[in-house]
Amino acid sequence: MFAARLCAPVLALLALSGCAGDNYVPKEEPSFYRSMTQPGARLDEAAAASMISGYRANNGLPAVTIDPELTRMAQAQAELMAQRDKLDHAVGKPFNARLKAAGYDAKSAAENISAGYHTLAEAFSGWRDSPSHRANMLLKGATRLGIAAVYTPKSKYKVYWAMIIAQPDDKR
Repeated sequence: MFAARLCAPVLALLALSGCAGDNYVPKEEPSFYRSMTQPGARLDEAAAASMISGYRANNGLPAVTIDPELTRMAQAQAELMAQRDKLDHAVGKPFNARLKAAGYDAKSAAENISAGYHTLAEAFSGWRDSPSHRANMLLKGATRLGIAAVYTPKSKYKVYWAMIIAQPDDKR
């Protein structure tokens, strides 16, 4: 009698696990956990905008959308830092000079850079946990975003990040 009571649940579990095992397809890892430490790794810009927009919404601020111009500028900054293996806002030109040279008219803009974070989630967390970087992500009035990550295998950091957030001028 005891064996019969024990066997019924075990048999039911085995039957269910057999069915589930035959059709189980693992879900893809969320893109914000995707490692950028490999050649050809691509940053999910939409996921970055969503993550930062959610953070901004939690702080009563408007969402941001990806801006191709800001993305090009962020990409150029991340590439230059990676080439020189140097984490520096002014590795080429200072941020405001780069904005002006690109002809980007903004009421306000800010830049976050970092290196050594292998995923978008790590980079976001690092910026969120730093008072000055957090202030940039929470820039009042900002509605546009550009973000980039560049893999450089010979660097001690492996990945360089640049994010530009802006409140465009009214004429944009």
